[in-house]
Amino acid sequence: MAREHPILETHELTIRFGGHVAVDHVSCAFERGTLTAIVGPNGAGKTTYFNLISGQLRASHGKVVLNGEDITRLGVPDRTLKGIGRAFQLTNLFPTLTVRENVRLVAQAKANLGLDLFSMADSHVGLIERAEHVLAEVRLLDKANQTVSALPHGDQRKLEVALLIALGPQVLMFDEPTAGMSVDEVPVILKLIQELKADKDRTILLVEHKMDVIRTLADRIIVLHNGALVADGEPAAVISSAVVQEAYLGKRVTEAAHG
Repeated sequence: MAREHPILETHELTIRFGGHVAVDHVSCAFERGTLTAIVGPNGAGKTTYFNLISGQLRASHGKVVLNGEDITRLGVPDRTLKGIGRAFQLTNLFPTLTVRENVRLVAQAKANLGLDLFSMADSHVGLIERAEHVLAEVRLLDKANQTVSALPHGDQRKLEVALLIALGPQVLMFDEPTAGMSVDEVPVILKLIQELKADKDRTILLVEHKMDVIRTLADRIIVLHNGALVADGEPAAVISSAVVQEAYLGKRVTEAAHG
């Protein structure tokens, strides 16, 4: 029986900015139902790699494949429709509207009902119920009537997760979801991501610096350094490897790490 292809693949993915190679021929496959942490020192190319996958940047070379389909030439909206969702691209979608209205509009767009706030408000009660269900999931239902711009930072990060859930993507991308959050707020986000991970139809990519977060969530870690993929494997093995120890201690990664 033929093995199901990975849900997401990058083949020789590369981007150059002038003479600088920010992502250097990265080939990687991501299986359905897994959570992969992408780590590396500052400037390693992690966010740029995310931007290439989600469509914010166009590759200089290589390709992105989703469910066996080459999506390299597609922009962000088309990739979103195909099933790639990235948390930050939805943040502050409508900063002057309420939390509930933001989530409802994402659910509305997902249902191909457009983004007309007023004409849809009364005729699609199910969308409002969906929004409130999602808000309850992320512990924001009590703030449903607040405007997004008035939310504190931690609640904005929760809203990112809510918008992503409402969109219903197959691949969920989180770029440092706990950044700037208080010690009390971090466990809430981790629990939300763990709950998303429990759905084996979803695949999660996570850029994160905090090793305790990575140990808690990741099934697999890949390491980027100077734009290149230098390590890939189970968390315990990768975290203890020389390449990660050197990178996080700020030392030069040895040539042996590339072998």
